Amino acid sequence: MSKFPIVRMRRTRQNEKLRGMVRETHLQVEQLIYPMFIAEGIHRPNPILSMPGIVQWPLEMLGREVERLAALGIPAVLLFGIPNEKDGVGSQAYAAEGIVQQAIRTIKATVPEMLIITDVCLCEYTDHGHCGVILNGNVQNDASLALLAQMALSHVEAGADIVAPSDMMDGRVGAIRTMLDEQGYQQTPIMAYSAKFASGFYGPFRDAAGSTPQFGDRRSYQMDPANAREALREVALDIEEGADIVMVKPALAYLDVIRQVRDRVDLPIAAYNVSGEFSMIKAAAQNGWIDEQRIVMEVLTGIRRAGADMLITYFAPDVAEWLRHS
Repeated sequence: MSKFPIVRMRRTRQNEKLRGMVRETHLQVEQLIYPMFIAEGIHRPNPILSMPGIVQWPLEMLGREVERLAALGIPAVLLFGIPNEKDGVGSQAYAAEGIVQQAIRTIKATVPEMLIITDVCLCEYTDHGHCGVILNGNVQNDASLALLAQMALSHVEAGADIVAPSDMMDGRVGAIRTMLDEQGYQQTPIMAYSAKFASGFYGPFRDAAGSTPQFGDRRSYQMDPANAREALREVALDIEEGADIVMVKPALAYLDVIRQVRDRVDLPIAAYNVSGEFSMIKAAAQNGWIDEQRIVMEVLTGIRRAGADMLITYFAPDVAEWLRHS
């Protein structure tokens, strides 16, 4: 008997073409969704210091930027609005001339084929920074549902293709589905932030969106990072209420959750490669500690390998360029 191995796993790793032929998981530009921050009352891009290369966009420059994204092959954007005025009930969130509603119309007039997904949550619009209305210092679940449904409707009326509730109020998917159906928008999909964890990885996003809570935190409505079985219950409930796409957020510390969701449901799964994940890579790359392109591609491939069908990532334009030249 030969003392050398008969099975040699290295045989299919000898060159890039061979490695490509046996590659199990593929990263493609069609899977990318790019988050964008649209700010009211600014006239030039406003850099977000904790997210190198990411800015708040003024409305008048938005169309040109989305044209650039479309030329890269990026199929979808996820919009977050930063209004000039905030109040206790987030009234600018569902105003017909709110910043996101204007942004939707601007994009559709410039790049009509771009898929527009809108974040449905009150936190950027409330003066207290929480995701629902407040009574006696507590976030009120049921009183918030009507406002969230109205917000989603206003986005769809402005031309949004998909609405994405991220507030984590119980029953919000059902409330939004009912509102959209009653108003004749039965064909509009809901991308639910189904398993959204109360994570420390959101810090840079709160700088970008101006959505830091003015008191307390969001642990009474966002999920405990320790709980995976509960995440599966959240996903199941959102599906029962009419979600068309479910999401896990953040991604990197929750790859096991993505995999468990993938093993149990047939719906498309989105994963959000969040701001803290982005900023850690950027900081390490700027210090020369890592190869940014290699790490980003490895991270996103890992999220795909865990089971995500679509990737929400601030790296989307860079990845689109890298894929084009790979």
